[in-house]
Amino acid sequence: MSGKTTDKLTTRTLDRLKKEMTSGEVWDTDLSGFHVRAGKRGLSLRLSYYNHIGQRRVVTLGQYGKLTAAQGREAAKEALAVIAQGGDPRAVEVEAQNEARRQQEQTLRAYLDGPYAVAQRRKKDGLATLRRIRRAFESWLDRPMSSFTRADVERWQGERESKGEAYSTSKRHLGALKTLLGHAAQRNFIPDNPLVGVALQRPAMSEDDMAEQAAQRRYLEHDEVEALFSGLDAYQELKREQRRLSRAHGKAYLPDLDSVMFVDHVKPWILTMYYTGFRPGDITGLRWEHINLTFRTARKVIEKSAHHRPEPMTFPLSSAVVEVLTAWHKQKGEPKTGLVFPSHRNGKRMDRTAMQKPWATVRKLAGLPDDLLLYSLRHNFASQLVMAGVDLLTVSRLMAHSDIQTTIQHYAHLRPDHTREAVEAFAKQRKSSTQFFIENAVS
Repeated sequence: MSGKTTDKLTTRTLDRLKKEMTSGEVWDTDLSGFHVRAGKRGLSLRLSYYNHIGQRRVVTLGQYGKLTAAQGREAAKEALAVIAQGGDPRAVEVEAQNEARRQQEQTLRAYLDGPYAVAQRRKKDGLATLRRIRRAFESWLDRPMSSFTRADVERWQGERESKGEAYSTSKRHLGALKTLLGHAAQRNFIPDNPLVGVALQRPAMSEDDMAEQAAQRRYLEHDEVEALFSGLDAYQELKREQRRLSRAHGKAYLPDLDSVMFVDHVKPWILTMYYTGFRPGDITGLRWEHINLTFRTARKVIEKSAHHRPEPMTFPLSSAVVEVLTAWHKQKGEPKTGLVFPSHRNGKRMDRTAMQKPWATVRKLAGLPDDLLLYSLRHNFASQLVMAGVDLLTVSRLMAHSDIQTTIQHYAHLRPDHTREAVEAFAKQRKSSTQFFIENAVS
């Protein structure tokens, strides 16, 4: 104890030292290794000892004020008992700190900001996914991921519904979170995904909801198709007239739109969707490298299923869409590479909402219903194929559905009634046999 400041560490002593000491240590005269250290946060009660391999270790028992002098002394005695049996209190403390750190790393916020952010930045819509989870589950961010339960999801769904959020939107939010939890479980950040098998409760659909859903997934009637093409022509003429006026009023430097087939990307973009049934994202991401106008094919990775089906798929192109793309290709200077429909603002990929305003204009010019979504062109493509008698497996492939059950669920009801033809053919055979029997019996 030579060279050390010593005193019996009682409550009176510690209260005095708390006022007088700003640094240094005072060692207890009765219990070996038990001492107090002064620091910025006050007095810390500590124990110095040697472990079983002769290393000097120090373990902090607690802050004076949170621990009394008697509690600190008792904690020191318990630690010495562990040491006497070959244990190491400091190792236990370090492990507790590490576990607390691991728990902190396993919170939703920490995983979003760390490993999952790295993984999502490699994906096209990764940043949007991170924002979706962060906003939808803001109150969960500082909770350990393993603590999420079915009850949490049910409460969360109730809160989202009370704010007017659509079931489909909540379902996408939860799906994004469950994918994150699966990612964390696969990499052993958490033992397992706590929300496996947990799904939202589907609310009962009102008549208005069912009508809206039917309107969204429908095909175009013949007169609507005619109106669509007329609307596209009207859109082109509107843009040309606007350009004529601009050129006539001091902006002669603007290109003359009367001399080109397409005034902008809108008509070829919409016609490409109409004739291929591609999803909007696949058209926005379509590149000239994907298209072979000679062989009339498009070969690309489908963006919606790229995470589990990264290989490209080949689609035949009809002569109608080849004609459109050939003209657009020539108008753009016959590029060999690059986006087919780049943004006119910066030449990069168009924003996912970039076609909403042009579609609204075309729809208005065509006199089409306000609730006719741009996505209806994809449904129309599949519906018309099915009604023409194309088998569902072929339609499923052309639609790039990952499962034919999706095609069956949404389009099977449109098939020609071959079952009725079959039973009628059977009945005719039976009727012919009966007539033959009657005629021979009479003769």
